[in-house]
Amino acid sequence: MAKRTRIIYTPHPVRAMEEKFEAALPEKTGRTLDQWTRLIAQEAPEGIRERAAWLKSEHGMGTNYAKFVAERASGRTSEYTDPPALVEAMYAGKKAPLRPIHDALVMLGLSLGPDVQARPSRTIVPLYRNHVFAQIKPATQKRIDLGLALKNAGRRPAKRLIATGGLDKGDRITHRIPIESVEEIDDGVKSWLLTAYEADG
Repeated sequence: MAKRTRIIYTPHPVRAMEEKFEAALPEKTGRTLDQWTRLIAQEAPEGIRERAAWLKSEHGMGTNYAKFVAERASGRTSEYTDPPALVEAMYAGKKAPLRPIHDALVMLGLSLGPDVQARPSRTIVPLYRNHVFAQIKPATQKRIDLGLALKNAGRRPAKRLIATGGLDKGDRITHRIPIESVEEIDDGVKSWLLTAYEADG
């Protein structure tokens, strides 16, 4: 079996927000997460939704903080803690054959510049520069879609480049290129990915 190239993933922005929430809890609420967890165990109702509502009504906590504290106090950990594990889960089972395509696309994206980051979520791996300029998504068991932010590409026809409807909806990802093998990552794919990267400069 060929040795897999090690890819350095960056935690999703949501993880940074969660860490910020936890660090700010003492100043914002007067208690640390551990202290809130103990109080919730003693006094709050069961269930994450019920606990969040209790934190809001009884302690004046804002919606985002209440949801975060209720989840952690109930034992739900962040899905964004381990970025490589998210990718492993994404390509588990029948989608495993797509992993070489994924790895090649991520490495290609990261090679565009030192300012590129790959930040996995549960279903896609967005590539960031200043914003998301591309995303890698296992669309089926046989195909990965390389989504691209190509607002300036308009609707002009191009080989293999498919409009997603994002232009009309105001989405960042406006086009996609379906890829079913590593060999399909050709000069055309590389050129469009570079175009998306440069447009986010």
